[in-house]
Amino acid sequence: MAQFEEVSQKSAIHPKPVGLVLQYGTAGFRTNSKQLDHVMFRMGLLATLRSKKTKATIGVMVTASHNPEEDNGVKLVDPMGEMVTPAWEVYATQLANAEQEELLTALKDVIEREAISMAQEASVFVGKDTRPSSDSLSQAVLDGVHALGGHSKDYGLVTTPQLHYMVCCQNTQGRYGEATVKGYYRKLSQAFIQLTKNVPNRTDDQKALLVDGANGIGALKVCEMETYLKNELQLSLFNDGSSGKLNHLCGADYVKVQQRAPKGVEMTAGERCCSYDGDADRIVYYYSGSAGRFHLLDGDKIATLISTYLKELLTQAGLDLQIAVVQTAYANGSSTQYLEDTMKVWTHTLLSLSNTHMRSVLTSPPSSQVLFSKAAEKKIQKLAQDSNTNAERRRAALLLQNTVNLINQTVGDAISDMLLIEAVLAIRGMTVQQWDAIYTDLPNRQLKVKVADRRVIDTTDAERRTVSPAGLQEAIDSLVKKYRQARSFVRPSGTEDVVRVYAEADTQESADALAHEVSLAVYRLAGGVGEESKSL
Repeated sequence: MAQFEEVSQKSAIHPKPVGLVLQYGTAGFRTNSKQLDHVMFRMGLLATLRSKKTKATIGVMVTASHNPEEDNGVKLVDPMGEMVTPAWEVYATQLANAEQEELLTALKDVIEREAISMAQEASVFVGKDTRPSSDSLSQAVLDGVHALGGHSKDYGLVTTPQLHYMVCCQNTQGRYGEATVKGYYRKLSQAFIQLTKNVPNRTDDQKALLVDGANGIGALKVCEMETYLKNELQLSLFNDGSSGKLNHLCGADYVKVQQRAPKGVEMTAGERCCSYDGDADRIVYYYSGSAGRFHLLDGDKIATLISTYLKELLTQAGLDLQIAVVQTAYANGSSTQYLEDTMKVWTHTLLSLSNTHMRSVLTSPPSSQVLFSKAAEKKIQKLAQDSNTNAERRRAALLLQNTVNLINQTVGDAISDMLLIEAVLAIRGMTVQQWDAIYTDLPNRQLKVKVADRRVIDTTDAERRTVSPAGLQEAIDSLVKKYRQARSFVRPSGTEDVVRVYAEADTQESADALAHEVSLAVYRLAGGVGEESKSL
């Protein structure tokens, strides 16, 4: 077939290094950008096949999120804007690792297994972040799409959530929104303005927010969006990419792990600040207390704020809808206790939230994604449009309706989350300190341990317990017993040869000591490399 001849010809331009093995994980493929040219070409091929199979537009995002600037990566986006289905993650790994002469065989194997009609039209949307390598790597994706006769739309520089949004808009024939970046800005900003317009006497201080753009794509895009917000939110942007390096001493991951403000951000006491990650699908908030103490408001605090707000509105609207909060093992123990005991909200711990397709009302802390079921949306819309209902119920329904429109339900979205948090704080008349005081986090610490091969760590129970190497879980258990209100777990990174260590306890000193002791156990039992970590 002519298509396969073109694949062979184009593949020669994007050759695979012999023996290189990569794994498609929760973050897609992610490694040093120099190793990814062949992977990008092949993901263009795979996205084209996925489009033919689903008879829908598929997305390909070139990004490595919070990784260092020299890395890059790629994620596939399914028709409703969700992560690609797990079975196709397996195909992605097989295709990426096929040696050059085996590529056509691997490709035909996918076509055969999925019974794909090659006559079917294919459509692929492609986006990229601001890394220096993203230009050539996104071109490799486009080469793959065109080699199999697929149609492509190159969105250029977009955040990961914007690409997910556009794919969903395209496949819902515009019901979810307009499949353009301007359409995204219009939908979110109009919802934000509708939510905040009835808040009395909002001062300039209450509208002011410091934003750390991680020197990435989020900085560019939030600048573009500012004009749409019509001064209802006044942003001071730091780490905008004009001088600093992507994710270096800044960004959400840096702030969360280091528990300090990013480089270049000078905070006055009580001033609200937030940080995006490199592709703007994650966000954390923080502020400086009166004594100069750093206060972090991460996904747990965000989930609690939003679920409290939604529960209040549902009660005011008289709507019988359930709220669930889905957490990962990293969720602070205090947040789970507050949600279950005080809020009476159902919580559930998942291994990973990348393939969470539950369509109930839920928030998922790592990226603070909020989802509404279609039934919930219909009930809210019906009540908002019912002129016979009383004023309080209708007001609550209208607030809920605009909240639905403000949320990017396809994936966690730093810009959407920021606008939602700002709207909720305004509507509830809350300061950042009052938000922080909803519950008190147990002191915690995250560390990284470099290892020769992260695959020696195998986990179970939503990544909260290790199965291998032998003796590691027993060591963690005995260390945890030394401290009050303590827990600790370790998990391999999905993108680099490091093991992440999490610990919490009744005091920061205890949490730090426990994290350090567990990291030494990981170093000794899981093949640590370099120097052992020093106590904090």
